[in-house]
Amino acid sequence: MDNSVYSNPLTARYASVQMSENFSDKKRFTLWRKLWIALAESEMELGLNITSEQISEMKRFAEDINFSQAEKYEKEMRHDVMAHIHAFGEQATSAMPIIHLGATSCFVDCNSELIILNDALDIIKRKLVSVINNLKNFALKYKALPTLGFTHLQPAQLTTVGKRATLWLQDLTMDYENLKYIQSTLKLRGVKGTTGTQASFLELFNGDEQKVKELENLVVKKLGFDKVFGVTGQTYPRKLDYNILSVLSQIAQSAYKFSNDVRILQNMKEVEEPFEKSQVGSSAMAYKRNPMRSERMSALARFVVSLPVNSAITAGTQWFERTLDDSANRRIVNAQAFLALDGILNLYMNITENLVVYEKVIEKHVAAELPFMATENIMMECVKAGGNRQKLHEKIRVLSMQAAKTVKEEGKDNNLIELIKADKDFTPVHDSLNEILDAKKFIGRAPSQVTEFIQNEVAPILKENAALLGGKSDVKI
Repeated sequence: MDNSVYSNPLTARYASVQMSENFSDKKRFTLWRKLWIALAESEMELGLNITSEQISEMKRFAEDINFSQAEKYEKEMRHDVMAHIHAFGEQATSAMPIIHLGATSCFVDCNSELIILNDALDIIKRKLVSVINNLKNFALKYKALPTLGFTHLQPAQLTTVGKRATLWLQDLTMDYENLKYIQSTLKLRGVKGTTGTQASFLELFNGDEQKVKELENLVVKKLGFDKVFGVTGQTYPRKLDYNILSVLSQIAQSAYKFSNDVRILQNMKEVEEPFEKSQVGSSAMAYKRNPMRSERMSALARFVVSLPVNSAITAGTQWFERTLDDSANRRIVNAQAFLALDGILNLYMNITENLVVYEKVIEKHVAAELPFMATENIMMECVKAGGNRQKLHEKIRVLSMQAAKTVKEEGKDNNLIELIKADKDFTPVHDSLNEILDAKKFIGRAPSQVTEFIQNEVAPILKENAALLGGKSDVKI
């Protein structure tokens, strides 16, 4: 690596090698050659004057790209597709006259981009279902462990650690369905010609529309697809980029929420992301255990969430059949959205594989708030024993205020239960307070909800994607 020039941190620090290779020049230009081969082969099969020897020579150099020659031609021509046509032609000399026959630049540019995007979605899906599987295991393990619920970031009724994890899970199951849908609708641009009218191919086949249609079907099938856009201008609809990036944004939003929740829980010392033996939390404060993975997730998620608006603007400024102000923009936005989300999911996998729960700290926090939550139960039990509901309500209100003052002004533990034990009006419950204060009585159906949600909504996703499970996270730094 040349350390004297800027290096993109997405490839250097965050994204996996697999995702970086997916957006590499090697893959893109290899796809261009495969597209030219599929086009020429299909044209030959439909009767054009192309020989099997020409096809064979093209196939021989399909992955042997002479990059230096292509770069030389592009400097001269200022046109990347023409540069690669000439570079390819220098190798497959007999095929030079028929490479790119009837096509426009977007035949290779758009179709290759769609294949790359689809392959990138496959990588994202595999990591997404791995995170879902990790959280499923976590939720089941802690489905009955009571913990403070929070609304407005203030202590509220109890929930369980596992039930909270199902909220993270549910976000991801929604994301999975959206990803699955966008892939199911993905189409190639096909063989459409300069402005999408297929005029050049109609000319090649002497006005035979059926052969032009067959040509497109043959090429698309050779590339492993079965669907093609019915109509296009010069490019595939740029709205598709927006739709895909919106799905990526939604996954990033889910990760963003998870990372923020973990950061807050780590501050409370209830839950902690993995911290390695030699990891340094601070250059000055050696004792610190910063949630750096979750913080990095938040940072990358913020970037991904911001990108769909860029694609929306691009889609809205495609004048008539196309304008070229999308090209430089899309080279950056599409790839970097996937690279950043790949980095996010690498972190998400790593954290959920090794998330640490400190049960005693959670129990301590529950114990500090539970007396307030249990006051209605205490009051009702006293009423059952013959007490006056209104008198008891007022007593509990006064004692609660006194206990809150002890906590907030004196910095002491919540002593509400001691105050209740000292008051004769609450004598009927003095012997049963421990039973009343059992935290598990305040979590409602949380454990059952975890089990039911996983059985009904998570398990089918994991079963459908069983072959994708088992991958490991790739956190470089």
